[in-house]
Amino acid sequence: MMINLLYFAGLREALGTSGETLELPETVTTIAGLRAHLCARGGTWAQALGAGRAIRVALDHVIAEPGSPIHEGAEVTFFPPVTGG
Repeated sequence: MMINLLYFAGLREALGTSGETLELPETVTTIAGLRAHLCARGGTWAQALGAGRAIRVALDHVIAEPGSPIHEGAEVTFFPPVTGG
C-alpha cells in the first residue's frame, strides 16, 4: 500500500526531509508497525523515531494511537509533542 509521510519541526531537520511517499510491505498495517519499519532504516531514523522518543503521530489530520490501522493513500504525520510557530 502507498502512503504519504510528513515530518515536522525537529524531525524534519533531523531526517533531512519534509516528507516522502512510501510503499509499505503487507506486514505493516498500524502506526506502531510503520514506526518500527522506519526505525529499521537505522542511523538517524532509529535515533529520531526510536522507542522512548516522544513523538506524536497524526493519521489523516487526526491524532493516532500506535494501534491505529493505516489504509491505502493515508497521510501520516510525525511531529514532536510541542511545535513552535
